[in-house]
Amino acid sequence: MDNSKERRSASKTQGAVRTSPQKAKKAKKKKKKHSALYTVFLFCFCIFVAGMLTVMIVGGSVASYMDNFVNGDIAVNLENYKDSQNQTSIMYAYDEDEKLVELTRLHGEENRIWVDYEDMPENLLWAFICLEDFRFYNHNGVDWIRTIAVIIKPEYEGQGASTITQQLIKNLTDENSATYFRKFHEITRALNLEKNYSKKDIIEAYLNTVALGAGCYGVKTAAETYFGKEVSDLNLAECAMLAGITKAPYTTNPYVNMEKCKERQKRCLKAMVEEEKITQEQADKAYAKKVKIKSKSSASENNETTDKSEIMSWYEEYVVQQVIADLQEKYEYDYNEAQRMIYYGGLKIYAAVDLRVQSIMEKSFETRGGFPRSHYDSRGELPEASMVVMDYEGRIVGIVGGTGKKTANRAYNRATDSRAKRQPGSSIKPLSVYAPAVDMGRVTSQSVILEEAIMLKGEKWPRNFNGDHGSGEYVTVENALARSLNTVPVRILSEMIGVENSLRYCNEAFHLNLSEGDKDLSPLGVGGTQTGVTTLEMAAAFATFGNGGRYYEPYSYYKVTDRNGNVLLDNTDNKPQQAISRNTAYELLTMMTKAVTEGYGTAYGSKISGFQTFAKTGTTSDNCDKWYCGGTPQYVTAVWYGFDYRADLRTGSSNPSKTIFRHIFSQIHSGLSGKTFSQVREAVDNKLADVEQ
Repeated sequence: MDNSKERRSASKTQGAVRTSPQKAKKAKKKKKKHSALYTVFLFCFCIFVAGMLTVMIVGGSVASYMDNFVNGDIAVNLENYKDSQNQTSIMYAYDEDEKLVELTRLHGEENRIWVDYEDMPENLLWAFICLEDFRFYNHNGVDWIRTIAVIIKPEYEGQGASTITQQLIKNLTDENSATYFRKFHEITRALNLEKNYSKKDIIEAYLNTVALGAGCYGVKTAAETYFGKEVSDLNLAECAMLAGITKAPYTTNPYVNMEKCKERQKRCLKAMVEEEKITQEQADKAYAKKVKIKSKSSASENNETTDKSEIMSWYEEYVVQQVIADLQEKYEYDYNEAQRMIYYGGLKIYAAVDLRVQSIMEKSFETRGGFPRSHYDSRGELPEASMVVMDYEGRIVGIVGGTGKKTANRAYNRATDSRAKRQPGSSIKPLSVYAPAVDMGRVTSQSVILEEAIMLKGEKWPRNFNGDHGSGEYVTVENALARSLNTVPVRILSEMIGVENSLRYCNEAFHLNLSEGDKDLSPLGVGGTQTGVTTLEMAAAFATFGNGGRYYEPYSYYKVTDRNGNVLLDNTDNKPQQAISRNTAYELLTMMTKAVTEGYGTAYGSKISGFQTFAKTGTTSDNCDKWYCGGTPQYVTAVWYGFDYRADLRTGSSNPSKTIFRHIFSQIHSGLSGKTFSQVREAVDNKLADVEQ
């Protein structure tokens, strides 16, 4: 009985166990479902909280950074950028009326000249503002309305999101990548810029840095390039046309696509009417007005640099070389630094050229006008020539470095290039022999010297130009110089002054820069130097005979200033060196003047009508180089004639350099008053007396 009860009881219990698992399973599922939802909710809530905290932290950091940046130190210093902007350098000269005229512009890829706000017409300012940023005077550097409009509606057809201030930032920093990071920096810098500068400063900087096509950066060079005008002279039509170029400067400028340029001009005028800066009638008249565009050939296209697209004259190019060299010497720049200052520094260079003299020289050398009949060489080439004209105080008034039209920059300049050094022949004798001998008191013009070759290594040497070893008679020094004898100067050199003294005078007094290899009888006595001389060196050396024995360093410019007018280089106080005594200078001058007027001299027949003329000619023994060095009371010169390589000129005893001299100097002196060397001497003596007192 008891067992059966136990079984029934167990059976009931088991039955109860069999029915409860379904209910338990449902309860468990319900519990798990509530637990999963809670977990997901909790996870999402945590993510949300973390995200909000991150946004708050990052946003706070960004806001704090922006606040510190915007209200902190100046991020973009306009003054520094103005000073460091690539700006065009300008070379000036003085005309016959002493008025300053522009010679040439020197620029790299960016042709840029800064113009002040006050020199910009009101229509120009409003043309850019109305077209580019009509709320310019109302925002703080960022036009948030336009910015949000562009974000919400990328196809927004109004003005772009960038304000003039933001565009200025891009112009100055060259940061144009389309990234949010770059845009963020642009915005913060724009806000900072507006905190530290006035609207006037910002619009001035923008209009001086905006790209306007044809290599022009800034409104000044664009106005001059397209219209041939100063910015202050622009009319409404021209102002609107310039403003319209900004959208696509390399495809909508007048040289590339005039039709698109006119469309943009019309859009600008419409914007100015909408902003009530002009009337509709003024806009219609401006659009209908025919804008005269300057010749395309005179503008630099495709960002070509000036030294590629504009050919400088011989003189202009020499000025550039001298300024570079002087910047290197004075400021210890390397060549690239000095050259960059020339082409990017906005310098003002005041050249010492005499425009009339330079023009006469260039025309003669281009056409070979006044040149004698020349023989072609075996290559079918004509002889070359070079010439330098100076005054007696170091000013170079004219330079020509070759014949024919100058067709390239950095051309081989036969007048000044150290590679162009040539043997001077007899033209060196006044510098290496006669002046030292007179200055040392060894001879005078009337001293008599045996006209006969010396014995050198058991043989008679040298020969005269006619091939003999001398007449064996005594001749005056004056006569020997005029006839360009070789025997007499060699005898003076070997017996009276010595090669050491001769070389010293050549280098220290006359600055010929001869080498130690030239310390010998042949180089110094008859002009067969190893080193050679340039046309410029000879002109500067011969100037000492007409100014009381003073040597002036040749200069091609008066001064150079930076863009702010500060003087960087100055030649206006060109102090001379007393190379030889005044008496020596005038005695040599008298000797060489007689050589021109008296019939026995090689320089005879080269006198400029109405003007005293002194000269010494030179011919090398192989007849490869012909020289004429001398001048009048007004100007001194050196002329070289020959082939670029050593070849016989086949001119016999004639001297083409003398012919070139007469042709050019006759034109230069036309209309000038004929003062004498005596008057020059008196003026020099009085000047030196005042200095000595």
